[in-house]
Parts: sequence; structure tokens; C-alpha cells
Amino acid sequence: MKVCFVGDIVGAAGKRAFSAIMPRFKADNGIDCLIVNAENSTHGMGVSLNILNDLAASGADGFTLGNHSFSNKDFITQAPKAVNCARPANITPAWPGHDYFVFEKGGERLGVINLLGQVFISPDADNPYHKADELIAKLKNEEHCTSILLDFHAETTSEKIVMGRYLDGRVTCVVGTHTHVQTADDKILPGGTGYISDVGMTGAEDSVLGMKTETSVTRLVYKMPTRYEPATGPAMICGVVFNTDASGRCLEMRRFCEYE
Repeated sequence: MKVCFVGDIVGAAGKRAFSAIMPRFKADNGIDCLIVNAENSTHGMGVSLNILNDLAASGADGFTLGNHSFSNKDFITQAPKAVNCARPANITPAWPGHDYFVFEKGGERLGVINLLGQVFISPDADNPYHKADELIAKLKNEEHCTSILLDFHAETTSEKIVMGRYLDGRVTCVVGTHTHVQTADDKILPGGTGYISDVGMTGAEDSVLGMKTETSVTRLVYKMPTRYEPATGPAMICGVVFNTDASGRCLEMRRFCEYE
């Protein structure tokens, strides 16, 4: 199976670029499954069922989220209906929605997990490594998945690298999200697991992590309160493409950035 994972979509610019570029990209690259982190797609913070449906119409087959899963409060009641969307599974049982979803094609079954880190991020998360153990066992033994993808939504590179090493040989791919800057450490680990610390974002190129530059300058340089606003203008799409085999190994992996 050939899988594409696209990093955090930020606001209208990210959604526009995704809809304009990814249908062609998916077809040209023979992508079997396109997964998108959509936690920042509602005006830079949160998601909605309508937005997920719009992204699906442009080729997305499934979604992951993150610490802003329910920043748009409407999604609290909508999450159970999004059967192809995994929100972080290691927060609290009170969170609505799904711990994972499964995509099937040509006899292969890809299980998709979303977990939140514990360092410098809120809300407070339970141990993501132990939750990964639990969900991997369930996906392999009960869902009969041939491959497993983990979106690890975390702040620190060390925490993400530990996750990659901890799961090496047990999952197909570990992709990092949340920091919105693509890292140059994409690799296949010794046990056959694909890894990257952060896939990057999908949003306005002239921005600070997809948000208006002047807003971030006001908050960080002058310590003045101001509301974050998504940036506009030409956008980029960042992500990774990887191939799996029937044994769940990652055969090859590459990062990419596409520009409007």
C-alpha cells in the first residue's frame, strides 16, 4: 500500500491549497490512502465535520487530530460521527470520538492511531507509550491490521524519537506533528519502521507556523495580548509518502513540500 500523510492544515489557506493540489498529487503519485492532520483547519484551531467532509471530497481518506481536537466546541458532538477520524487516544475516556480507524484496500488493512505527547503540551496526557502498546495489540489481534501508522502529536523531538525507537519493528510508520516545521530526519529505522520527527504543516508560507506574523511578533517581542489569526496568501503542503508491504514493514519513505 502506498500511503501519504499530510501535516497540520492551518486555516483557510491550508484548506485551499489542499483542495487545489492534493487531488492531482494523489493521482500522479499512485497514492492508495491519504491521511490528513486536521486539528487546525477551523480558523487555525479545531475542526468540524463539514470541514472533514470537504477535505474528503478532495481525496482525504482519513484524519488525525491533536491537542486542539475540541477547540471548536461543535466537534464535541460531531466527533462520534467521524468514523474515519482518530483523535488522541491517551487523554481521557470522556473525550468523544475514536481511538483509531482502519483503512482497507487490496487485502491490506492499515490501522491509524493518534497519540498526544506529555512534555510542554496541554491537556495533560496519559503515558503515550503504554497506550501505543495497548492499541497496537488491539489493531493486530482484533482488527487484523497488516500495517499501523501512528501520528504522534508532541512538542519535543526527544519524546518523538523515543516513540520511534520504542515502536521500531512493531508499527509501519511513526510521524510527528504539532510543531509545524518539517524536519530533515526522515528514515527507516533498523526494525523496518519509517520515522520523521515532524512532517510540517499545510498553510500560508509567509507566516509563523501558519498564523499571521505580526500577531506572533506582538505576543513574543512586545508581550502584548492579541488574538492569533491564520495567515493568508500562497500556501504550502508538507507531508510524507511511504510504501508498506504485507508484513507491515516500511519499504521506503520520503518527505515532500508542494507550493501553490
